[in-house]
Amino acid sequence: MSHVIIIGCGVVGAAIAYELSQVTGLQITVVDQQPPAQASTGAALGVLIGVISQKAKGKAWQLRQSSIQRYETLIPELEALTGRKIPFNRQGILHLCWEAENFESWEKLVEIRSSQGWQLEIWDTAKLKSICPQVHNDKITGAVYSPQDRQLDPTALTLALVAAAQQKGVTFKFGVNVSNISAASIETTEGKIAADWIVVAAGLGSTPLTAQLNQKIDIRPVLGQALQVNLGHSIGNPEFQPMITCNDVHIVPLGGGDYWIGATVEFPANGDEISPNYELLESVKQQAIAFCPELASATITRTWSGLRPRPEGRPAPIIEKLPGFSNILLATGHYRNGVLLAPATAYTIREMITSMDS
Repeated sequence: MSHVIIIGCGVVGAAIAYELSQVTGLQITVVDQQPPAQASTGAALGVLIGVISQKAKGKAWQLRQSSIQRYETLIPELEALTGRKIPFNRQGILHLCWEAENFESWEKLVEIRSSQGWQLEIWDTAKLKSICPQVHNDKITGAVYSPQDRQLDPTALTLALVAAAQQKGVTFKFGVNVSNISAASIETTEGKIAADWIVVAAGLGSTPLTAQLNQKIDIRPVLGQALQVNLGHSIGNPEFQPMITCNDVHIVPLGGGDYWIGATVEFPANGDEISPNYELLESVKQQAIAFCPELASATITRTWSGLRPRPEGRPAPIIEKLPGFSNILLATGHYRNGVLLAPATAYTIREMITSMDS
């Protein structure tokens, strides 16, 4: 029986725990200093930008593609197992094209996706107006619609992954700090735990942990702010509420006239301290209103911010063995795609463990 310790229970750690719980012969313990889904996950908007992403090939696309495919079965699977409801918007993503946006590159992407078995549609302004009358701005020259991309509630997803993994025998230790890490065990505030495998899925917490092993993985925080507004009714056609995005501003329908609007991208000026810049949040809100003017009369019901883990000087995410250690695996530094890439990350970690164990 191999013992796997997973450090971190955001969406990535929880997805790994659930994926590994289906492998026979593994005993799994998840440790987090906070309750689940607190850090980056709790602040995320859960927008799954896959088919409509500019990543056309290679590993970045493969991870996206396998995650999008897995979510279609994972959500109903988790709901059936746990009896929990996971808000999952299956009405796609609508990317609004702003002013002189290059339709040629979109036409090329439509062709590439078609050859890969995925669908993208280019809409002119007339089609956009008839299908999504809530969008109204003279600078919008058309849209790209991705019917197979999704949006989900990251916290609900993470809690369901935890509940499902618990049902399959995974042990979760919340409120437990990891004070030391070695190749064979971790030291925690609840004592020492021996391990055959250690998976570091601690987001920003991965940097101090790997530093203890003299293999510091440099992950820096990037702050994101978002807000929730309520309008009392849906904008546009209540039967068709896709996630709308333009200029990197997302308008996410939650039902009942509630919308999430976000998110800012704020880098630390010096060191790792970042305070939310409220002018930037206001600018995100004003842009959302510029795309969908009806949002101007909405009430703000909540604002929040979170830190995303961005690897310094190398692409996100980091899914690999820690250099010098055959049994310490990294699943971290997902930056803005933790929710999107969680299923593919979990599957990759499962492959790494089962291929070595067999």
